[in-house]
Amino acid sequence: MSGTNSARESIIFASQELVMSGHILDNIRSRKAQGLKSLAVLIDPDKFNEFNFINYLQGEAKDLPDYFFVGGSHLSSGQMEETVALLKAYSSVPVVLFPGPGSQITQRADALLFLSLISGRNPDLLIGRQVEVAPLLKESTLEVISTAYLLIESGKLTTAHYMSQSIPIPADKSDLALSTAWAGEYMGMALTYLDAGSGAEQHVPLAMIREISKKTKNPLIIGGGIRSVSLARQIAVAGADIIVVGNAIEKDPRLIPELKQVLKICSIKNMEKMKEKF
Repeated sequence: MSGTNSARESIIFASQELVMSGHILDNIRSRKAQGLKSLAVLIDPDKFNEFNFINYLQGEAKDLPDYFFVGGSHLSSGQMEETVALLKAYSSVPVVLFPGPGSQITQRADALLFLSLISGRNPDLLIGRQVEVAPLLKESTLEVISTAYLLIESGKLTTAHYMSQSIPIPADKSDLALSTAWAGEYMGMALTYLDAGSGAEQHVPLAMIREISKKTKNPLIIGGGIRSVSLARQIAVAGADIIVVGNAIEKDPRLIPELKQVLKICSIKNMEKMKEKF
């Protein structure tokens, strides 16, 4: 049994090595194919100066997330360039931009989620801002990853809902969320991201995650309202490939080892289930 666990851990390590080659989308797809669950820490540059994460990185931190997602719905005093530079200086974890305004793009990062808010009907976030930043991205070295972005009702108006000027998909409408995710895949988008929004009262419903995970092909990212290790486990088991945690880790980066451990266990169990099918 120990040899089997060692082999599984080798697969996980090899998958982590692949991401350092610069092919982040390939890595995400590879991890999904193997049944591996990933942790992304969402960092808002507006809050980074009061964020004790650097202290964690400077310490004897052995457990790090699989990805840093950097960005926010609103950028006021935060410094995107400085935030990314610090993360790159203190760790080798890939930094993926999760941009709101076009000002949230920096060449220091490794990749960018090229978001289209397909759950809403705001043309500016469907295609307008994408056209504006396309020339900049064309000249950059960033890996640009086309991402279908769906906002999900979360119990209160979040910053993401307000800034996007769009109505989120109702939490009890899994069929509508599934149709929207299918549309994103048919339009050629590489990832599907369901977000309840930063500081959400309620997370994306588990039933919705299960439905979309079973009936779509894209790697599935879930974020918003994930405040505990237990909930992260439930979301991983429901079918999420990448679990995004922000506010909870801002308050206590020591949650990262616990989250990594529970996702590792979920990955091993998921790999066993996949093996049983063949």
